[in-house]
Amino acid sequence: MQTFFLAPTRQNVGLTSVALGVVRALQRQGLRVGFAKPVTQDDTANERSVHFAREICKIECPNALSTAQVVGRISEGQIDELLEDIVSLCMSAAQDADVLVIEGLHTDPSFSYTTRLNADIARSLQAEMVLVASAQDEVLAASEVHLTASQFRAAGCKVAGTIFNKVGAEFDATKAAAALEDIALWGAIRNNPALLAPRTLDVARHLNAEILVPGEIAKRRVLETVVSARSAADMINRLNPCALVVCPGDRDDVMLATALAASRGIQLAGLLLTHSTSIDPRIQDLAAKAFDNGLPILRVDTDSYVTATNISRLSPAVAEDDYERMEQVLDGVAEELDTDAILTCVKLPGTTRMSPPAFRYQLIQKARAAKKRIVLPEGDEPRTIKAAVICEEKGIARCVLLGKPETIKAVAAAQGVTLPPTLEILDPDDVREKYVDPMVELRKSKGLTPGQAREQMQDTVVLGTMMLATDDVDGLVSGAVHTTANTVRPALQLIKTAPGNSIVSSVFFMLMPDQVLVYGDCAINPDPNAAELAEIALQSAHSAKAFGVDPKVAMISYSTGTSGAGADVVKVAEATAIAKEKAPDLALDGPLQYDAASVADVAASKAPNSKVAGKATVFIFPDLNTGNTTYKAVQRSANVVSVGPMLQGLRKPVNDLSRGALVDDIVFTIALTAIQADAQKKA
Repeated sequence: MQTFFLAPTRQNVGLTSVALGVVRALQRQGLRVGFAKPVTQDDTANERSVHFAREICKIECPNALSTAQVVGRISEGQIDELLEDIVSLCMSAAQDADVLVIEGLHTDPSFSYTTRLNADIARSLQAEMVLVASAQDEVLAASEVHLTASQFRAAGCKVAGTIFNKVGAEFDATKAAAALEDIALWGAIRNNPALLAPRTLDVARHLNAEILVPGEIAKRRVLETVVSARSAADMINRLNPCALVVCPGDRDDVMLATALAASRGIQLAGLLLTHSTSIDPRIQDLAAKAFDNGLPILRVDTDSYVTATNISRLSPAVAEDDYERMEQVLDGVAEELDTDAILTCVKLPGTTRMSPPAFRYQLIQKARAAKKRIVLPEGDEPRTIKAAVICEEKGIARCVLLGKPETIKAVAAAQGVTLPPTLEILDPDDVREKYVDPMVELRKSKGLTPGQAREQMQDTVVLGTMMLATDDVDGLVSGAVHTTANTVRPALQLIKTAPGNSIVSSVFFMLMPDQVLVYGDCAINPDPNAAELAEIALQSAHSAKAFGVDPKVAMISYSTGTSGAGADVVKVAEATAIAKEKAPDLALDGPLQYDAASVADVAASKAPNSKVAGKATVFIFPDLNTGNTTYKAVQRSANVVSVGPMLQGLRKPVNDLSRGALVDDIVFTIALTAIQADAQKKA
């Protein structure tokens, strides 16, 4: 087991974000990572680093020692006893881990012992130190790192590398690496203002503001504070997404300008009324519909100047319940780290596992390598636009948004999204005619006429499916606003099933805390017969293997083996026999109850001779009612991320989204689709 100790070179380097970002980067490599923050310097009862390690990184880490405990031990000269407690705490965090990441103490002028204690802890644990610095100038930053490294080395510590955080756009990582000389550069994290944006809810808490209208207070973020000291005309250009408007309620012109901006769909962070004022009831009544679109409205007692000053004093630390922002921070750090540089310092274990972070990381990496063109028929839908921008910027896929360019640009602007110039937008009216003859040819057995083809392709899902059918794109993702039937029906009519497949089915990749499971079919087939159920099992096993999950297939029933009877049990038994005959080398067993398939102790008593029971990775449910209910129950009750549904059995990849899909869900589905397209092409 290897230990890395992250220590700052000075104050406010973003140590917590970098430390947990390193954890995420290591988890993406399939490593079991432990985490410890030995000493808390957080004023809250719930130490932030430990809290986020548990909630986001899914690591069971010990509670940190309090600052009072540490100061008391040091003042009494009990340094050795203190270090013994800290080593014991860190070792408890290292159980079953391949790598242990320790977040050291933040530099604090009020506590002169922090640098010395960091060195003592690292030396006691025989940990390799990773120095975290913030930098603008490469040479000066390297000099600061060398100075700090010399201090730690003099105390008997080994320095493994350094990470520069909050670097500017002009920062040259190559120049910095050369200036570091014998210290490895683990990464340079670019400064991203969007990751510093608190929620409007955080501002309200900080100001102890009265919440007049909650709106989307927990979703909207503050990137800019607009204090309205001038006329409405002079501030209109400041009414941008993520702007918090601060002014007294008697500024009727500002109230109306804010309402108009909100009515145009501009996602303002909120309206903050000062001087204990309210909006004039007549203005409130006139602009009621404009205000009622998620805009939070707050009120404070202080004047506008004092209020703006108080807002500027809001801590940049991520609120402990702001998981969305912390996820983005950790992903942002992990993306910028040099994985190769880190892994040269890590003694890798013999085997790694398909953990959720590793699954997500490999998903993105495989999609990037595939370089596929994916059509998004719901091109003017806000979440879809955001997902397409992310995919374009990260090189996950070349997305094609179907829709009116002016509408897509307006929706993007209202969301505060900048469309990359390379992102492809196609006006359906400009391309529809190209696909009329090919569609008539594909549906000639049904007597489709050119006029009917044009009419059907008014639906962008049908148009996108024709683009896929004619190989103009490699895959299709829809469903953010369309039903599953609307997405799947055109695919069945125009794409049809792949050779050797008689049905289309689906799987969800369930990202459990410590492994990835595959659930099928939870979205398509209501009541498959035994032959269809066997085909679903084989399709799902193939999908699992394609995405790095070792398939051990459990055919789920309310009975294990012959313990129960009934038509449903017989169907599962027959499906198991058919699947085994078609794939004799596949680890597959059934009927199995869910607990017998997933829990080793239960498997030992209910199915002791099974090669699948207790360690299943692919769960095949007997019908849609069981499958859909189970996946949603697990997803919601256990707070599990599910990726999918991914459709199986089509000649070309088409994937359906949940209408409640988040932006990240759409991004991962686009990545899945790109990988499917690449696999089908190679096959």
